[in-house]
Amino acid sequence: MKFNIFKRNANVVNNYEGSKAYSMTPEMELYAAVATAGLNDSFYEKSNDRLLRIRELMLKNNPEYVAKLAVYARTQMNMRSIPLVLAVELAKTNSGNAVVGQTVKGVVKRADEITELLAYYQISNNRNGTKKLNRLSKQVQKGLSEAFNIFDEYQFAKYNRDAAIKLRDALFLVHPKAKNEAQQALFDKIADNCLATPYTWETELSALGQIKFENSKARALAVKAKWEELIDSGKLGYMALLRNLRNILEANVSVMSVRKVCNQLSDPQAVAKSRQLPFRFLSAYREVRSLKSDFVPMVLLALEDAVTAAAQNLKGFDENTRVVIACDVSGSMQKPVSAKSKVMLYDIGLVLGMLLKSKCKRVTSGMFGDTWKIIHMPSVNILSNVNEYYRREGEVGYSTNGHKVIDDLIARGEVVDKVMLFTDCQLWNTSAGSSGIASSWNAYRAMAPQAKLYLFDLAGYGNTPLQIEKNNVYLIAGWSDKVFDVLQSIELGTGVLEKINQVSL
Repeated sequence: MKFNIFKRNANVVNNYEGSKAYSMTPEMELYAAVATAGLNDSFYEKSNDRLLRIRELMLKNNPEYVAKLAVYARTQMNMRSIPLVLAVELAKTNSGNAVVGQTVKGVVKRADEITELLAYYQISNNRNGTKKLNRLSKQVQKGLSEAFNIFDEYQFAKYNRDAAIKLRDALFLVHPKAKNEAQQALFDKIADNCLATPYTWETELSALGQIKFENSKARALAVKAKWEELIDSGKLGYMALLRNLRNILEANVSVMSVRKVCNQLSDPQAVAKSRQLPFRFLSAYREVRSLKSDFVPMVLLALEDAVTAAAQNLKGFDENTRVVIACDVSGSMQKPVSAKSKVMLYDIGLVLGMLLKSKCKRVTSGMFGDTWKIIHMPSVNILSNVNEYYRREGEVGYSTNGHKVIDDLIARGEVVDKVMLFTDCQLWNTSAGSSGIASSWNAYRAMAPQAKLYLFDLAGYGNTPLQIEKNNVYLIAGWSDKVFDVLQSIELGTGVLEKINQVSL
């Protein structure tokens, strides 16, 4: 299946910069919108507008495709919130369709996602009052009932939070059928609010906070001992470790404990199992860099090793392929991915670009805004490279002149195999009367007919600066390193839409 089939001039639009662009098919636009959905305000689009557009696009797509996209986003792209949104919205327009129950079961992979899905169901259906979740969709109920059968007591207890919709509420609403007596006993514990308190860093530190100490020194020693105990237990999950590096170092834990932390962070198997989005490592790296602990260099090295381990399985290119990696650092890319995050869209582009660079042997990398600037960096130290780009982003200005990447290749007469732009796709040309990236790419293809242009869409605004799947132009969307799996599939003749349609429900 192709990404897109276009009729001549039928899909010509203007992008947010007022430049000529091309709309996508409903399938491709929904994929791009979902893959880049943080459900927060973007530079050009408010969060409610994004959600409204996703709802409208869902109505233009086959329910089975929407269902498979939801499961693909959860299981392959490691997204959490937007798959739940798709499942609920699908239920609103496809009541009674068995695909809804299959979708719900397919996107609920953590115990707390049962209650999160119900919370969004309430919001989306404008439910209020004491019976805000009555008349639950039968297919949503069926999917959640099957999801209840997946988790054990520890998993339920870990996410049994005092929220608006509690696990106990969900149990009474869904009425799951227990597989055996042991599971029925577990459901009874949920109903009676007597699940065993799980051993997690939250519960342990919360219990510690209830103790009265003689002085601040005694409290600090107790916190240090508790963190060392948690580290020794082996029950501190990878995400918890990343998020608590500051707390661990500020607790002044022993060198032995820090070594254990670093070993876990850099362990290739632990990295693979963690399924962390690449920018999470960058967030942790920046957090640690600001600390004054003597252990900072050790932890930074472990984070570099972790990202290097994540890059080992990147697919989609041969190491001898001649590649240009161009990162968009324009003004519209300098928008946080969520309200609580310090990571911006261009940080994601830089991380993905440097991940890819670490695997290529013949690579030119740089950044563009008003101008295009080649910046040679070593293939190692991925996170350090990102920070160096971040430090220098003002050197190229803040426009979106992506065409200058191509123009530079033409001017230097350099033939490459792949040009990869990490961007929000809102490209234009600040030189009045001059052509843009489409004409530049056509000119370059005359010089290098085998070259391919990959647009890594990090924003999902619904249009592209060139016609994709024409003249060797391809679009891949998302913030995960899984975008490189799509890259490999394209090389093998399978587009992302076909990958989505291959998902089993």
